[in-house]
Amino acid sequence: MRVLVVNAGSSSLKLRLLDGHDVLERSTDLPVDADDGFDTSGLTAVLREWPRPDLVGHRVVHGGTDFTGPVHIDDAVLARLRDLTDLAPLHQPGSLAALDAVTAVLPDVVAVACFDTAFHTTIPAAAATYAIPREWRDRHAIRRYGFHGLSHAYCSRRAAELLGRPPTGLRMVTCHLGAGASLAAVVDGRSVDTTMGFTPLEGLVMATRSGTVDPGLVLWLEEHEHLTPHEIATALERRSGLTALAGTGDLRQIETAAGRGDPDAVLAIDVYVHRLVGGIAAMTAAAGGLDVLAFTGGVGEHSPTIRRRAAERLAFLGIAVDRHSNDAAHDDADITTAGATTRTLVITAREDLQIARDTRRSATGGGTEGRRG
Repeated sequence: MRVLVVNAGSSSLKLRLLDGHDVLERSTDLPVDADDGFDTSGLTAVLREWPRPDLVGHRVVHGGTDFTGPVHIDDAVLARLRDLTDLAPLHQPGSLAALDAVTAVLPDVVAVACFDTAFHTTIPAAAATYAIPREWRDRHAIRRYGFHGLSHAYCSRRAAELLGRPPTGLRMVTCHLGAGASLAAVVDGRSVDTTMGFTPLEGLVMATRSGTVDPGLVLWLEEHEHLTPHEIATALERRSGLTALAGTGDLRQIETAAGRGDPDAVLAIDVYVHRLVGGIAAMTAAAGGLDVLAFTGGVGEHSPTIRRRAAERLAFLGIAVDRHSNDAAHDDADITTAGATTRTLVITAREDLQIARDTRRSATGGGTEGRRG
């Protein structure tokens, strides 16, 4: 079945049309404006020009505790997705706007929601629970949800395929490094821990997001800088991370500047790598050891420097990359040096393939409908 994959991000709306063999038939990215969203007329024109899909798969950032896998979108599901907007106010509205726009053009095509949080619903309570008052946790369903699940799911599945092994028995750390960044500990093909938490702000240093900061710092800033929660949230989401350290969130530019000896750029990379290797070590502990380290996402796929520096710091875990293979890595690649006990892979991010797979399984009854209650 031909599947239209709709992936609404913060800077673009990605449309991918895959045939029944997952061959890409059509592809386009529509720009998204931070204030005005995307151009619905442009979306309509594209969909009317493209071949008609049999199914539509929508990436939805947050499924809360309600959705543990892909679900056929009906009125009840749509209402619940709107209710979950408070859990992801910067991301969920874009997904819902895209869903509404596509449905307006293709009202009779079955639509399936695929969730970034669903892959991490398997993490144990020890990893998911915040040590905060029970009434807060119970009243607001506060827990560590994790994100980038579609990318981590595909990356871990593809890594097993490249190694010619089933996921069972494999202990992996998957590194989704892009503008947003997170790690996942994956054992037997299931997520057991991840670096993002209640929001996509927790964890690694990212292009514009701070990653984890001391919550006491947030309270201190609110009191001493007289900042509102909205002002602090905006600063941590959009003016922090690499942008705050080096003046840009583009790691390619930062690496070039660091090569010239720019101290801010050097510090930015040092901070980025420090947080990255600490996270990988923590995920390795959660997995009970490490057989495979896999890099994906824009930075993970295209920055030999970050991969090399991380590997050098993680040699104690049996990680070592071949310099030539690392520098030349293109598409899916094994960059492990001879003699290393942990395999290191580069995996091309293909959320569209994961969404198409989950959409077909949900629509044809090949998987359990991913909702609770």
